[in-house]
Amino acid sequence: FLLPISLAAQFSLNNALDDINYANPKTYEIGGITVSGAESFSGQAIISLTGFIVGQEIKVPGDMITKAITKLWEQKLFNDIEIRAVKIEGNKIFLNINVQELPRLYKFKFKGVKKGKQKALREEISLVTGMVVNENLIINTENKIKSYFVAKGFLNTQVNIIQESDTVRQNSVVLTIEVDRNKRTKIKDINIYGNNSLKSGKLRRSMKDVKRKRIYNIFTVSKYIPSKYEEEKPNIIKKYNEKGYRDAQIVSDSVYKINNKLVAIDITIEEGSKYYFRNIKWVGNTIHSSNELDKILDIKKGAVYNKKTLESRLFMNQTGRDVSSLYLDNGYLFFQVNPVEVSVQNDSIDIELRIYEGKQATINKITVVGNEKTKDHVIRREIRTSPGQLFSRADIIRTQRELAQLGYFNPETLDVKPQPNQEDGTVDIEYVVEEKPSDQIELSGGWGAGRVIGTLGVSFNNFSAKNLFKGSAWRPLPAGDGQRLSLRAMSSGTGFQSYNFSFTEPWLGGRKPNSLSVSLSHSVQSFGRGETRSFIKMYGISAGLGRRLKVPDDFFTLYNEASYQYYVLQNFGSSFVFSDGFANNLSFRHVFSRNSIDQPIYPRSGSSVSLTLKHTIPYSWFRPSDTDYKAMTDQERNKYVEYHKWTFQTSWFTRIIGEKHSLVLNTKLGFGYLGSFNSELGTSPFERFFLGGDGLTGFALD
Repeated sequence: FLLPISLAAQFSLNNALDDINYANPKTYEIGGITVSGAESFSGQAIISLTGFIVGQEIKVPGDMITKAITKLWEQKLFNDIEIRAVKIEGNKIFLNINVQELPRLYKFKFKGVKKGKQKALREEISLVTGMVVNENLIINTENKIKSYFVAKGFLNTQVNIIQESDTVRQNSVVLTIEVDRNKRTKIKDINIYGNNSLKSGKLRRSMKDVKRKRIYNIFTVSKYIPSKYEEEKPNIIKKYNEKGYRDAQIVSDSVYKINNKLVAIDITIEEGSKYYFRNIKWVGNTIHSSNELDKILDIKKGAVYNKKTLESRLFMNQTGRDVSSLYLDNGYLFFQVNPVEVSVQNDSIDIELRIYEGKQATINKITVVGNEKTKDHVIRREIRTSPGQLFSRADIIRTQRELAQLGYFNPETLDVKPQPNQEDGTVDIEYVVEEKPSDQIELSGGWGAGRVIGTLGVSFNNFSAKNLFKGSAWRPLPAGDGQRLSLRAMSSGTGFQSYNFSFTEPWLGGRKPNSLSVSLSHSVQSFGRGETRSFIKMYGISAGLGRRLKVPDDFFTLYNEASYQYYVLQNFGSSFVFSDGFANNLSFRHVFSRNSIDQPIYPRSGSSVSLTLKHTIPYSWFRPSDTDYKAMTDQERNKYVEYHKWTFQTSWFTRIIGEKHSLVLNTKLGFGYLGSFNSELGTSPFERFFLGGDGLTGFALD
């Protein structure tokens, strides 16, 4: 006899039927509990889930059995549950819990999904071998896959999951996940209603990542992604707010399907009235006068009410010309300004700017985290904030710029975490960096014209020379002191060979940003074979000192270098004024430059300007005035090369549009002039400018 509890859960009696009176339930003491059918779970765990314990009194028939089965059923681990009364002895009843477990996942596979997309999809659904395969798992997996593809614009994705029992492992299944994402759903049109003051095109353009399907939209696709639409929709109201319509709102919007490939969007707007600034009053300011703050705010009475403009003049403007920066750059870390609309009359709004200045904050402790390779002193010498000085937002921004310029850290993840303590007026600053690969290796090779052509070069941009002979520092190379070491060899057989070495110490002595650079070079260009072959050999050595200036500002640097090059020529008359002989080029180079570019890899703002003068000693000035240069051979005239070479270069980066994804204009200008100290000697055959000679060849043309 069976007493049904549910379709797949029940209570039954075996040979104890005569002792049960269903009209008059009787109380029994549980004399024992056994479990059968369990494969993956311990019997004790299943008994614990029911809440039964030996010695407990239960009423049979009664709802305690029903509740116990319900508790097991809620675990979603079993296909079938049955509680049996296997024996009754006096007032004791002995129970058996018989379960049939749901199958376990052995493995799963995709059908209809490219291999390159399967990894991301596996991470999305998070299926693991051994998971219980129940209805919830199937439904959740289907929903996750659909959501994954809907987020990419495939609104009509269909998912079918097929279960197959594994032939080897008992009670295990293999899932085949069939995915048909169909065609990507695109936006046919975006219809805007109720806009009388602003054109529909301008409002559509405010949604930068939601575009209609049009031929001219070549840089953005018109796919419809619900989350992206919801994210971009408020931009329409922001556009109205910028034009003075502070009460504008979207009263309704709908997305409807045209067919399986296209949807349309209808948006209805209520514009409201256009407002203007009237009276703007400062309250609570004691450090700076209202007139001074008005100049920074620069919003005149009668100007169109624009909340975005107001906030950009008050808070964190990228140019640093805002009211908050004025206070934050002078230590007022706890400064707050709250704009309040105190009066709205007709189309005019009065604003009260309520200021809490607070007291100045002093920097207490500075820490750096995330530098696994670069040593602390390399970072700290670029930090513009120091314990004991007043907090300055400008110094923190400059520090971020200097750390990005090093090239050792990911500029996109550089972070600063101020931890203010308002009670004692101090702030701890934590700089967060993320190391990125900064070393470079260049390796290329080939075979042509019966010879090997190849290049091998390495540049270690964060080298540590002092640990060169320290075995434990080779991981795989001594690094972290910010020095630069470069080695490069290039050869195309006997026709061309070039060898270069350079080393730079950016902080000579470790106290000031004075750099030392040294380099050695040797190259050979030759044609033909044997004693009659033509060639030019060049040997070079240079040493330079650079320093960071404080005037006009500390973006300026001055670099001075002395270099010596020795040229040997044989039968090389096609490119030079003399074909045989030698020449000495002892030169001095002076570079006066300013670099305010925000970061080296992907600059968004700033400029780089440099003026370079490279010159030799004017040897001809020290020769007798009656020297007959025309009587000299070309080699004699150029035995000691003399010239003065001027170059001017500038590069400007201007952000045109965008904050997160920026469009940046890079404007460049260059100028060069090569002059001589003596008109009778003429222009030097060396150090000339070449059209297109900007390093594209991989080697110097001179």
